[in-house]
This record gives sequence, C-alpha cells and structure tokens, in this order.
Amino acid sequence: MGLKPIYPIYIPSKNRSHINITAKFLRADGVPFWLVVEPQERKVYEAKFGKGRVLVLPENDRGLSYSRNWIKDRSTAAGDDRHWQLDDNIEGVRRLYQGERIPCDSAIAFRVVEDFADRYENVAIAGLNYQMFAGEFTRAPFVLNAHVYSCTLLANSTPYRFRGRNEDVDMCLQVLAGGLCTVQVNVFVANKLRTMTIAGGQTDSDYLGDGRLKMARELERRWPGVV
Repeated sequence: MGLKPIYPIYIPSKNRSHINITAKFLRADGVPFWLVVEPQERKVYEAKFGKGRVLVLPENDRGLSYSRNWIKDRSTAAGDDRHWQLDDNIEGVRRLYQGERIPCDSAIAFRVVEDFADRYENVAIAGLNYQMFAGEFTRAPFVLNAHVYSCTLLANSTPYRFRGRNEDVDMCLQVLAGGLCTVQVNVFVANKLRTMTIAGGQTDSDYLGDGRLKMARELERRWPGVV
C-alpha cells in the first residue's frame, strides 16, 4: 500500500474543478484526500475526481474562512488530533537537499511533518514552506513561529477560528499571540503557483481590483501594531 499520511487531507476549492492541480498530484502520488466544494459545484467536481473524494458544504458563497472552519469542525468531530488543509493550486512537493529542490513522494513529506508536530504539545500549526522561498541559501531545516500558509497541518485542539479574507495570516497570528507555536518546514517544500496566476478561488472573489489592499487593511484593523 505504501506510506500514507496519518491525518486527513482537505482541499477547499471553488471554480477550479477543471484545473485543480493539488488534487491531481495527490491522486498521482496515491495520497487520500477530500475536496470541499460548494453545493452548486458538486456535480462538476464529482465528474472530475469521483464522488468518494468530494465533500459538500452546507451553504454557498460564505467565503474561504467558512470553508476552513467547516473542515476543522468536521475533522474534530471525527476524532482526529490534527488535519491538513491544502490550497488547490499546488503542483507537488519537493525535497530540499543541498540547495536542490528534488521531486519526491508527497506522502513522505506529510508523514515527516506529522511525526515532528506530534512530538510537541504546543505546535498548533506546521506545514511546508513555498518552493519559491527556499533554495540554495536555505540552511535551517525548519523555522519556528513563522508564517505557514497553503500546505498546513492544524491541531484540532487549537481554539481559534479562521476569520476574514486573510484567514491564514490571521490564524497564525492568533496562534502566536496565544502562546502556541508554528513550524515552517524547509526540508520539504510545496511547489505552489504564485497568487493570482490561475482563475478561480480567491482570484475571482477577493483579489480583483483593490481587493488585495482591502484584505491588508482588514488585517491591519485586527492586528494594529503588528500588521
């Protein structure tokens, strides 16, 4: 059967059934996952990836924070200690070794992060750094209390909720302000596409026009003196 992650993997996705590259690389690696979609998109996602891989949110158009909180609640109710949330625009996972980013089996990367996080009671968030931010001059195998976005292992015991449109940044700040830790892993990295390079998701809903500025201002209001 091969190595598998211990904790469930969820991919919140919207308007990307035709180009969901995260689901494609996980399927190719034989890694189990669920796509979490809105009711109106159920059929197109099921046609592409199969009914067994699609979970349907109770409501439409409630935003990404709603989706992420629903996932966390579902995983918690299932009795999981942690769960993964992956963005739907990740092409694969790489092993960072001596400055080279080498394609690898993503299941190994997930298990390494899980094993590391489970050694400690205060690691609320762990996950992979972006490939674009790690390379020849990266020396630390991991960085404590840094941002962890897009490929995230979240402790279900964490009391905080996703909020607003910069929900990943806000969640990391809530965790750190609450005295818990984040772990940004460099030994494995996520080959994530740059923001706004493909249609769908937040590109269509939050990033157009002055959307990025509004997102930053919202975060600034929540975290004055930090953002």
